[in-house]
Amino acid sequence: MMIQLDSLTFGYPQAPPVFQDFNWRAARGETWAILGPSGCGKTTLLYLLAGLRSPTGGRLLVDGQPLTRPRPHTGLILQEYGLLPWATVRENAELGLRVRGFYGPDGTHAPRDGSTAAHSVLPWLERLGLDALADKFPSQISGGQRQRTAIARTLALQPDLLLMDEPFSSLDAITRSDLQSLTLELCAEQDLTLVIVTHAIEEAAVMGRKILLLGEPPNTQAVIIDNPGAGSPDHQHSEAYTATCHDLRQRMEAA
Repeated sequence: MMIQLDSLTFGYPQAPPVFQDFNWRAARGETWAILGPSGCGKTTLLYLLAGLRSPTGGRLLVDGQPLTRPRPHTGLILQEYGLLPWATVRENAELGLRVRGFYGPDGTHAPRDGSTAAHSVLPWLERLGLDALADKFPSQISGGQRQRTAIARTLALQPDLLLMDEPFSSLDAITRSDLQSLTLELCAEQDLTLVIVTHAIEEAAVMGRKILLLGEPPNTQAVIIDNPGAGSPDHQHSEAYTATCHDLRQRMEAA
C-alpha cells in the first residue's frame, strides 16, 4: 500500500479538527484527485502526505513507513511553480539534483561519489519540449513552460509519489488540457502514484481514476468515487465522464 491513513487526526491551533479519525488507502500506481470546497482540507491533506505537516493523532504511512518528515522519493509541485527567477530553465530543473547532491538522498548524508547527476535532467527537458528553452529565464517563457520546468525538476529526482496542488489552475484551457494529458502519460510511464488537489469538478473527473471528496471539517470518513475511464482517449467526450461530473456536482451541492 503506497499511502495508508489510520485514524488520522489533524487540526490547527484554536480551530476545529480538519480530519478526525480519518482512514484512507491509496495503492501504488493509482491516480487520485482530491476534490472539495475551499477550506475543506485539500491542501492540508497534501501537506500531510508531503511530510510538511504532522498528524496530531493516528498514523500516516507512505510506502509502508511512518512519515515523520519529507521523504526523498516524494515529488511536490505547487501552483506557483517554485522557480528561481534568476536561474535558467536548465538550472531550475537541476535544482533538486543539486540539493540532493549536497545533502544526500536521505536528506542527511552526502553521496559517496559527490555527484549531482545534473546531466540526467537533459532527457527530461527534451521529453517535456524544453531543450530549446534551456538557457531562458522564467520571465522569458510562458506559464505552461514554467510548469513543465517544475515537472522536469521533480521527475529528474525519480519520485514514486507525485503530489500536485492545483498545478494547472492559472493556465489557459488548451495549455491546461495538454499538461493534464502529459502528466497522466508520464505517471503511467514511470509507474507513479499521483495525488492532485483541485477545486474543479471537471479536472477531478479528468485526472483521477479515483476521487476523494472532502467536505466541511471535520472530515471523518473518506468519500471515494471510482472513475476508471480517467486518462483514456476521448474520456471527456464519454457518457461516463458526464455522469461523473454530474454526480460530483450533486454531492458537493448536498454537502
